[in-house]
Amino acid sequence: MANIVINIEHISKEYQLGVIGYGTLMHDLQSMWARWRGKEDPNQRLDTNHSIGSRRFLALDNVSFSVQAGETLGIIGVNGAGKSTLLKILSRITVPSSGRIIFRGRIASLLEVGTGFHTELTGRENIFMNGAILGMTRREILRKFDQIVDFSEIERFLDTPVKRYSSGMYVRLAFAVAAHLDAEILLLDEVLAVGDAEFQRKCLSRMRDVTQNEGRTVLFVSHNMEAIHRLCNRLVLLEHGKVQLDTRNVSEAINRYCGTVLRSGEPYQWTNTDKSYHDPLFTPVRICLTDAQHNILTGSIHPNDEVYVVIEGTVQEPDSDLGVGYVLFTEHGIALFTTSQLDMTSEKVLSPAAGLVTFASKLPTHWLHTGTYTLALHVHQYRVRNLIDSNEQTIRITFQVEGIPGNSPYWEQPRQGYLAPVIPWTITVR
Repeated sequence: MANIVINIEHISKEYQLGVIGYGTLMHDLQSMWARWRGKEDPNQRLDTNHSIGSRRFLALDNVSFSVQAGETLGIIGVNGAGKSTLLKILSRITVPSSGRIIFRGRIASLLEVGTGFHTELTGRENIFMNGAILGMTRREILRKFDQIVDFSEIERFLDTPVKRYSSGMYVRLAFAVAAHLDAEILLLDEVLAVGDAEFQRKCLSRMRDVTQNEGRTVLFVSHNMEAIHRLCNRLVLLEHGKVQLDTRNVSEAINRYCGTVLRSGEPYQWTNTDKSYHDPLFTPVRICLTDAQHNILTGSIHPNDEVYVVIEGTVQEPDSDLGVGYVLFTEHGIALFTTSQLDMTSEKVLSPAAGLVTFASKLPTHWLHTGTYTLALHVHQYRVRNLIDSNEQTIRITFQVEGIPGNSPYWEQPRQGYLAPVIPWTITVR
């Protein structure tokens, strides 16, 4: 029989909407007074639409599965699916409403990079303090101290208080400590989204060593499908607090998550029907793929077809720093490219006025192999915030491409690479 190290049996986590428990007596009294007067609870934070006609909200609903020693299990799902709640229960931060969990082995969790850092302490002092918080003994920290420092690449600033660190230096040091934990079971929640692109590749390589070479059991939550595909040998897909898919076919689960199960004749269009997304800077109304005559496309797209991405939305507060665009993902969640109207040269950047605004651009279909792709909306305020994050893929269109790019008779098979651009060439003979 397989060596099971985590056994999750019928776990549910229920929250009561609008009841006492906000953390302070003042807030509890405010809520009680509002309910007694028949008014809206001023401290209510949960969306009661999740539980119409009831004051119960099930973040997890009868979740059961087991994890074998040495497995790298990815837990995926949209925001609110219950992923982080499950990891918090496994980490003993909160308790389940029902069910039980059986562990076999030492467990360590990293749910937020940098938890436990003190800004007044130096980097050296924080390594020892943060390592102790994460479950390492002083002897273990001393044994791995040089490795942690080398990995973080901040040796020059080791005796400087971390309050003087840049955000990149801070997360480098925090991840370096967490990456050298010795526990048999690791719980990781979005820990690879740290630092710059080069450091993220280094983090991914370190996690690959932990999972593949050191034989430890890892539960990994992430919206980064490329990292999920590279690291995990099994995926659990959560939807509305329930397990919808538990499979070792990683591609199948990612396709399900990205919505790549296409229905015949379904138009390539997303509409904001339930008004879930609203921001005065930009509220999306519709996204679609059209032909040159503005007809919404259905069925497979050929690499030589003329296809346009159309994004419609309302603007109440015009902002010249508003960026509206998309990220194109493969069926495995690998981001191929990102684009927005801010790509234009500075004198040609398009700044929307108030009203119903339409953004349109031509989709480079001649770059694409045969396959399934997901176009995820990305809206941001330059250097301020993301209004809609493409990595979460909450607003997306999935479409199918069939055929070989270009008209050359010399390419009958898919080319090597994620993209297949048709690039003009010249030949000069002397």
